[in-house]
Amino acid sequence: MSGETWVRNRWLHVFFAGTMLLTAVITALGWSPWSTRWPAYLAVVVLVVAYIAYGHRGYDSPRAAAAFLPLVIVAALVLPAVVPSTAFVQCIVFPLVWVQTERVRTAVLLSVAVGLASGIGLQLSSGPDALVSTLLIEGISVIGACAMGVWISSVAGLSEERRQLVEELRATQQSLADANRTAGIASERERLAREIHDTVAQNLAGIVMLTERARGDLANDRSDALEERLTVLEESARAALEESRTLVAAGAAGMTRDSLAGALHRLAERHTRETGTLVTVDAASDCTLDRDAQVVLLRVAQEALSNVRAHAGSASAQVRLLPEHGQTVLRITDDGTGFDPEQPTAGHGLRGLRERLALAGGTCTITSALGRGTVVEATLPTGAAPGLPSAVRHPVAEVSR
Repeated sequence: MSGETWVRNRWLHVFFAGTMLLTAVITALGWSPWSTRWPAYLAVVVLVVAYIAYGHRGYDSPRAAAAFLPLVIVAALVLPAVVPSTAFVQCIVFPLVWVQTERVRTAVLLSVAVGLASGIGLQLSSGPDALVSTLLIEGISVIGACAMGVWISSVAGLSEERRQLVEELRATQQSLADANRTAGIASERERLAREIHDTVAQNLAGIVMLTERARGDLANDRSDALEERLTVLEESARAALEESRTLVAAGAAGMTRDSLAGALHRLAERHTRETGTLVTVDAASDCTLDRDAQVVLLRVAQEALSNVRAHAGSASAQVRLLPEHGQTVLRITDDGTGFDPEQPTAGHGLRGLRERLALAGGTCTITSALGRGTVVEATLPTGAAPGLPSAVRHPVAEVSR
């Protein structure tokens, strides 16, 4: 018998022990001689020994219950037949029947059997004159035991259903917690992937380009240009190191020193020094966006200028940050070769850019034509906090470059 079952039924065990003790005392106080009382003692001893040996396992073992319950019915017959006053043993016999029986129908039949056995025992000890009182007593006992047993069984059934529902709820909560944890890990990985692509990866790409140009200057013996290349290369490496440290510290790279306008000016200046392509910035210093939204627009500018450097072949580019009708618009324009928006490519940059804007509740429009340059326009609601991905989609923004 498990410890949990023992604790759950401990009061029944105490009730059984007390009833058996009281039955033995009443039997001992009887006025009948020993020769007529010993069957009652034997019934008590057999019942107690059987209960201790295997009867207490009947709550969990149908086989133990099947072996113990017949002894219970026999005791209900023998005890009243020997000492009529011990008929009160039914107060423990009926609970034992209902507790150790799984089906209600079986418990009702066994209760009737107990009532019949006890009635027969009373008739044997009291004679035919007590027939009416015996029938009345046993009828009330059986009906009361069955009514109480059915009610308690229904309560126990409801408790078991509730317990199962609670377990299912806990399992569901755990499953949801695991799913949320997995989703959070995936979301954090995507965020880190975007941050690394928009910061460290772009700086490393610039360093590679500067290294290639420096190698060309070295081959052509252009020491003055080589010195300038190395200076810009060092600055780019330091910027990559700073952004890497900022990412490790879970900060927002590029926004640690001043406003979004200042970060855009620094970005344009570095792009001009690295590539020779003139980038002008028109941005007010009093941006009303929160810090996270400013980081989103800075990443848009970094990605757009990275595409200008890698693909556009332009002579100049312009970055404009301006408020429009309760929104903040960042527009990056170049005069390069342009591209066909209807021909998607496998690049991650613009796709990650659109995802970042969608998470912040913004939109992205990319307009381009072959030979006419490209315009990247990102829009964020002024003062909006990052929220759920936006459902707005623009046909011209469905291109990865």
